Amino acid sequence: METNWLERATLLVGDEGTEKLKNANVLIVGLGGVGSFAAEFIARSGIGKLTIVDGDDIDITNINRQLPALNSTIGNQKVDVVGERLLDINPNLKLTKINEFMPPEKMHNLVKNGNFSYVMDCIDSVSPKVSLLIACRKNKVRCVSSMGAGGKFQPSKVEVKDISKVHGCKLGAKIKKELKKQKIDRGIRAVFSSEAPLPSSLQLTDGSNFKKSFYGTTSYMPAIFGLYAAAEVINYLRVK
Repeated sequence: METNWLERATLLVGDEGTEKLKNANVLIVGLGGVGSFAAEFIARSGIGKLTIVDGDDIDITNINRQLPALNSTIGNQKVDVVGERLLDINPNLKLTKINEFMPPEKMHNLVKNGNFSYVMDCIDSVSPKVSLLIACRKNKVRCVSSMGAGGKFQPSKVEVKDISKVHGCKLGAKIKKELKKQKIDRGIRAVFSSEAPLPSSLQLTDGSNFKKSFYGTTSYMPAIFGLYAAAEVINYLRVK
């Protein structure tokens, strides 16, 4: 008899946990270094329904840290490459792909009408990130948000806490400041590192794609952030 691909997972979480994950509906926004690995772990957990959002194409500079980035995939859309991989993991996955950078109103409507069990914010720029988090809070949808993985080396410094407890993260400080304007100061789970970023790795940009600057990034740190975020989601959904 053919072995169920989730056999090892079911031994750990039980039949009930497996069924709860199968019935869950997750939204992941951002498929870069954090989001691509988060999507992989979510799919391999047996989540039944998944929506992935990213308007970017794969660039050669993504190869050092992003799961779908290969020399053979440069120029392809991230949602297509990641989506194909996820369906190869689980052909029964109910997958929705949205290939765009979503404006605030559209982000709000997606969260409001999506009936999501959990939202994963893996966006790496402030404005759209804040829009997604506001939409989650206003619509009372659970979410986990990834702070900055750039400029850092130490896996042991990564942790998950309420966003009010985030410290040592410049991106986190900016996000908290913007959320406070909307009277949001807690109630969002956040993955962050308290390690100070390496100043010499900071690169300024022309401000396109919502980014004014970015830090250099090693191969494993974004993946660790994605792992922590996925673990937060999976461990909540398997028992809720």
